[in-house]
Amino acid sequence: MTANDEYIAEILEGVGLISHDQAKTALQHAETLNIGVVDALCKLGDAKELDILKALANQFGMETINLASLDIEEDVRDMMSGEIARRYKVVPVFRHENTLTVALSDPLDVDTLDSLRYILKTNVEGVVAPREEIQRALETYYPDNSGSVESMLSEITEGSVTIPGDIRDLAAEDAEVTDSDAPIIKLVSLIILEAFRSRASDIHLEPLGKKFRVRYRIDGVLHEVESPPRRLQAAIVSRVKIMSNMSIAEKRIPQDGRIEINVMGRDLDLRVSTIPTNHGESVVMRILDKESVLLGLSQLGFFSDDQQTFEKLIASPDGIILVTGPTGSGKTTTLYACLNQLNRPDRKLITVEDPVEYQLSGINQVHVRANIGLTFAAALRSILRQAPNIVMIGEIRDMETAEIAVNASLTGHLVLSTLHTNDAPGAVTRLIDIGVKPFLVASSTRGIMAQRLVRRVCSKCKQEEKATASELRLLGPAAGLVEGAALVRGAGCAECSFTGYKGRLGIYEIFQIDDEVRNMIYGKVSTADLRHRARELGMRTLREDGLRKAVAGMTTLEEVFRVTMGDAD
Repeated sequence: MTANDEYIAEILEGVGLISHDQAKTALQHAETLNIGVVDALCKLGDAKELDILKALANQFGMETINLASLDIEEDVRDMMSGEIARRYKVVPVFRHENTLTVALSDPLDVDTLDSLRYILKTNVEGVVAPREEIQRALETYYPDNSGSVESMLSEITEGSVTIPGDIRDLAAEDAEVTDSDAPIIKLVSLIILEAFRSRASDIHLEPLGKKFRVRYRIDGVLHEVESPPRRLQAAIVSRVKIMSNMSIAEKRIPQDGRIEINVMGRDLDLRVSTIPTNHGESVVMRILDKESVLLGLSQLGFFSDDQQTFEKLIASPDGIILVTGPTGSGKTTTLYACLNQLNRPDRKLITVEDPVEYQLSGINQVHVRANIGLTFAAALRSILRQAPNIVMIGEIRDMETAEIAVNASLTGHLVLSTLHTNDAPGAVTRLIDIGVKPFLVASSTRGIMAQRLVRRVCSKCKQEEKATASELRLLGPAAGLVEGAALVRGAGCAECSFTGYKGRLGIYEIFQIDDEVRNMIYGKVSTADLRHRARELGMRTLREDGLRKAVAGMTTLEEVFRVTMGDAD
């Protein structure tokens, strides 16, 4: 949080863009995560960056511009070197006589304008543009090719790096960096940096027979990138293990570790996992961006009717709310968004997680440590004596954890948790299979939401299209939902790395438990019968919600087919 944040919040509140409570909450999040209040407001969904910048620019008599629509002349660009532009994060846009106009993202940053006047020996005035637009303009007009994996690999020639032999058999904390190791250190850092720039959620380092493959998972899909030579495999894996405090001498068993790193001013946590394979150790680094969890429910992809239904469920004073789906379907992000909404000074919130992925302000978070006996069940027994109002359990994995969660919900606590099932009604059967008695499931469960993530169509290159005959055949009875509708598809552009997609959103099915459903659970009816009743209550399936979002121009039919199954009824 910067010194100007309280002033910015006061201005935005004064012009009516945000309320007093929103300003207060944003300042708390900004302080906790060490980010600006503008970033906090955008993450919370309380205001859009462009609206904030327009309000601030108007307050200080400045203009806002659309950088994406400008073609900046070469003589204007030549007035500033790429090094200065990147250092101050500004882009020169106009020149009139002896005055240079530059675009910057912070209208209060008068120090930057003063510094530029001194460096350039000319009068400098500022206009305001969103930070993303400035970053894209810098990459277009002042590309920095010195810090890429490709350029780094071209510098590493045969013999320029010694394969470390487990870094000369030294322990990680005692390993010394020599000149021959330095290129590997820089290369690993660049691999992480480029993954962050690409918005990747995971980095996969995979030893294959004749190559050492590097892939980034971007918007849920793996993309292969420039891979280092096979001869650098041992050095790169050893470097990653040193950074994550793993044993570099042990290569026979899987290991887990964690890396804390600052990338482009953002604090990231990387969860690192290694596993031995036929051709060496495979490494996966999961990138956890602390700012990405500051999402409000409105930013997850809900339509207004589903959001109201879900908000009504989590407003229950007690009971269990379950979020289901496979690994990587966004369950944890949804639960954190719920906690952000429920977190108030008059409530006590405690979470039990394995591990604690993100630090949340005002919430007590417990990290499960099975090796010392602090299991989910053991932690739950203890935290219930802490008199919480709301408990979040990272995952219900076994009967003991499930029973304690149920008992907590029946004694006046609201319990939020996740479960691995394919759909919402299937969670009931899963709890009973775990060993929870049907009458306890029926009495405690308030609602279940299944979810998946689909890629969002790039807003810069989307174009209209109609559903094809083959797609309509695949939809079967649901074809009427999209037939004749103006669907969209991304053509591919530099903004989305020519994939046609940028970002992801959720698709949901929400199963509300009413008295009739409770009686059905008592009677141990099948999942199919529960699903039929849920449909009668108005539950839309995952595919139906996906089709609604395809018709709304948010995603494509191809994405909906990729992550959902056809409905039986």
